[in-house]
Formats: sequence, C-alpha cells, structure tokens
Amino acid sequence: MFLHGWPESWRSWQPVMRLAASQVRAIAIDLPGIGESAGNAGNGEKRQLAATVHELITEMELRELTLVGHDIGGMIVYSFLRAYRGLKRAVIMDIAVPGIPPWGQLVSNPDIWHFGLHALPELPERLVQGSQAEYFAYFYDTHSADPAKITPDSRAAHAKAYSSDSALTAGFNWYRAFPRDAEENQATRPPVSTPLLFLQGDRAGGDISASVRGFRAVGLNHVDRGVVPGAGHFSEEEAPEETWRLIASFAGL
Repeated sequence: MFLHGWPESWRSWQPVMRLAASQVRAIAIDLPGIGESAGNAGNGEKRQLAATVHELITEMELRELTLVGHDIGGMIVYSFLRAYRGLKRAVIMDIAVPGIPPWGQLVSNPDIWHFGLHALPELPERLVQGSQAEYFAYFYDTHSADPAKITPDSRAAHAKAYSSDSALTAGFNWYRAFPRDAEENQATRPPVSTPLLFLQGDRAGGDISASVRGFRAVGLNHVDRGVVPGAGHFSEEEAPEETWRLIASFAGL
C-alpha cells in the first residue's frame, strides 16, 4: 500500500504501480481529505492518519503487507510502526520524521521555508486557493532532479486533488501538526522489529546515514537504506523503475 506526500495525490504512485502490478497487489490511496477521499482528515496529526490507514487495512483484510510512504506519507508510516503490529515490512521515502534526528537539521534549512508558511493559520489557504497549479509547480521544479519527470497530467491531477478549500486545509494541517507529531514521536515506545527501508533520491540532498541512525536510536531494530539514482525529492515519479527495484528487492520479490 502506497501513501503519498505533499503536494501530491495517489497519482504520484501510478508509474510505480504499473511496474509492481505484475508481482504484487498494488494499492494507493488519497490521504483523508485529499482528492476523492472521504476519510476523516482530523487535525493533521500523523497518529490519527495512521489510525485511519490501520482501519482501512483491517477492513480490506490485507495480509503480508508492505506499507510505503513518501514525504508526509512516510511520517504516517512511522506513526503506524510505533502504534501497530502486523506489518510485514515498511518503507519511508525522502523525509525526516518530526522529533527524530535529523529533524532539527531539516527544519533549520532555509530551503524548507514552506514548513513555517504552511503552519500559519488560514493564510496559506488564502494565498494558494485558485493558484494551486502554479504554487505546486514551484516545488516540483525546485525539488526534483528533472522537473519534466513530473508530467503535465500528473501536475494537473495533484492540483485537482487539492482544489477544494477543505483539501487545502487538510494538506496544510499536516504541517500545523508537526509540533504535536514531534512530541508523540519522542515519547518512549517499545522497540519495533518490523524491517524498515529508508529511501532517498541521490539528488535530494541530506545525509541518509543520519536518518538511518535516527531511526535506530529510537528503537527500530532493522533499518536498511537505499539511494534512488537520478531522483530528487519526488523519487516515485522521477525514477519509478529504480524506486520499484529497490522496494521489490527489499520485499524479496
């Protein structure tokens, strides 16, 4: 099951799903409040979103599941790992997790200025409503190794997924919840034995070793790493073949 990040929708996983479909049952969802999702968006806290994902997994009676999350989706995967058992394996991509090193380095990076803007009440909705395509394009163009890999069709689908006022608020609430997420993530929890793969685009910047050390330091006992060649932040869209190759190898396919 694939979870998307911001500013994307389930469509970000479509290229990977085409490759995965010959080997596994591949499922991607719009996160609650985004696109056509009718799930409860809540206040953006990742533990709440993980609970909704858990309810879906239970309702669908999924077994032997690998849960994959990119960006915000990766934060949800982490919360899921700490709250629930039963996953076969998990993958987190291209993100630091609130409260877990190297989170402090990420939020102090001036290139990540939008975290502060998005956390403000009401203002980001007012600025972005009606200009979703143009605003989102800034991030595709500056955070990818090859912006052309985020296709016009994909960009249009993502903008449409956040076209309503409620969808914009759902997405910005993910950022507003970061302080609460960090507090939750820093609470003492039992160790996690579920194998985790951390993936990062080779053009994304940042120290992948620091992320792996951070996960191990908070009790994730089995953490592997992988670098996606030719990708910036949006690995699943920029390099779907390499992304799926790394995930499939981790899953023993």
